[in-house]
Amino acid sequence: MRLTTLCYAENDGRWLMMHRTKKAADENAGKWIGLGGHMREDESPEECVRREVREEAGLELEGLRLRGILTFILPDWGNELTFLYTARAEDRELPECDEGELRWIRIEEAEKLPLWEGDRIFLPLLRTREDCFSLKLIYAPGGALERWELTP
Repeated sequence: MRLTTLCYAENDGRWLMMHRTKKAADENAGKWIGLGGHMREDESPEECVRREVREEAGLELEGLRLRGILTFILPDWGNELTFLYTARAEDRELPECDEGELRWIRIEEAEKLPLWEGDRIFLPLLRTREDCFSLKLIYAPGGALERWELTP
């Protein structure tokens, strides 16, 4: 199982998101997602998410907070355990990113974007809950969400 991180950095009612449009053979192609990536063997989840946001957006995170553990069951790409974070980040000009277009998105507009179906389950939880949750997302071959299980 792959170990990954995902962060929704916030500034002034907006989340920093990436439209995945540039990477060849990208399982996230065409989708809007938060920033993050794969953990290295010698990293904690917090070190990973800080490194990934720094590499992708040139930003340092403040007030980093673990909000959830996401278990993705993905027959097409392999299963993944993701540490989901929120944080604050400075609003400044964003660099070019080789994985996609970075943009600050109003939080209330995020769910209108092309997203994974599972993201439509956990993004509202980031807005409405303060606790840390566990969410299992089970996808069918081809990428359709079959079912999900939320544990407080």
